[in-house]
Amino acid sequence: MNDLETRAAAARPGALRRAAPALLGYAAVRALGLVVLALWSEARGKSAYTLLTARWDSLWYTRVAELGYGYEVRLPNGDVHSNLAFFPLLPWLERLAAAVSPLSYADGGFVVSLLASLAAAWGIFAVADHLYGRRAGVCAVLLWAALPVGIVQSMAYSESLFTALAAWALYAVLTGRWVTAGLLAGLAGLTRPVGLAVVAAVWAAGVAAFLRERSGSSFVGDGSAVPAGGARDGSHAGPPSGAPRTGAPDGAPPSPHAPGVRLRRVVGMLLAPLGAAGYVLWVGDRTGGGLLGYLDVQAGWRNGFDGGYAFALFVAGRFTSFPSALAGVALVVGVALVVWLYVLCVRRGQPLPLLVHAGTVTALALCASSYFGSKPRLLMPAFPLLLPLAVALARARTRLLAAGLGAVAAGSAAYGAFWLNGSGPP
Repeated sequence: MNDLETRAAAARPGALRRAAPALLGYAAVRALGLVVLALWSEARGKSAYTLLTARWDSLWYTRVAELGYGYEVRLPNGDVHSNLAFFPLLPWLERLAAAVSPLSYADGGFVVSLLASLAAAWGIFAVADHLYGRRAGVCAVLLWAALPVGIVQSMAYSESLFTALAAWALYAVLTGRWVTAGLLAGLAGLTRPVGLAVVAAVWAAGVAAFLRERSGSSFVGDGSAVPAGGARDGSHAGPPSGAPRTGAPDGAPPSPHAPGVRLRRVVGMLLAPLGAAGYVLWVGDRTGGGLLGYLDVQAGWRNGFDGGYAFALFVAGRFTSFPSALAGVALVVGVALVVWLYVLCVRRGQPLPLLVHAGTVTALALCASSYFGSKPRLLMPAFPLLLPLAVALARARTRLLAAGLGAVAAGSAAYGAFWLNGSGPP
């Protein structure tokens, strides 16, 4: 199979129909979350729509969309909160929505988030289906929808937009669409600082492919062919071991020496960092801080990377009294679960770009030195961590699976409503 044949197989007809169960399930879970939020907020005399579109980071994004960059808040302790900390793609889309429709900037952010969340769900399904089969793809999407902080997917935040770009960039790498992967990685780099994770995934896959070519090694399969352990259209997902249906460590297609493949790979790798690099360099020029200018902006928000030291102190501080110790236990269990899932991904032979992406997102989230309450939502783009669970759930009986996922979705809806009506995401 050459590269063109791989592209044709990956772009088979009926892709939307194949993803329909996952997208309908996703929409149902998120609709449940919004209904519960509306009822909960009404009981507390608050506006659910305001919580979704006009609080916390949403306000910073809409201000950028309306007035551009240059706004900052100086706090009594000397900290400077500059809107240069917020990457521009979401505000650009909010401005576009307001320009071509009667929507306000906040309305535009909400619509972009809703559409991007569906695109993210489809991208997650595409990755999981490609590796493990349709049923596992549906389970992966429902798990992502029912995350405890899944309500953020419906907020005028950039998490849904970034996850959509990341998921489709990873799928493009897995199916050998290097230029597409580079373009999507570039857009991801214009969305959030963690766009570095997508860039790293594209580069890791590209470097691995070049090293493989140089060593003369070969591999079999790109995920379009199904091993004996699982049928793409069957009711069971993937081989019994849960290993992905690709023999390549980076998920690249076979025949790397086919005409044009190497050139497209180089172009994709060159395109990938342009978005993040362009914005960081622009901020450095605007602030006069050069290459470190963006880090200075983040320092004004007390954001930094300390290897997890500050987070560890924060967790330890929960154990100094009761009932905050219960929160400390929950944090320890949560971190342990995330680490265990990543180890499981490694042991199950997940493709290299997924491991690099999830590992980078996880490291940046857990090792940041501030905004500890934000860490659950910062982990949301690390969806490959959910794939081992999705594969396991895909083997369960349909009735049991529906009951279990329904209970998780209900819990997520209740927690999301409680969370947004309380402290919410900072």
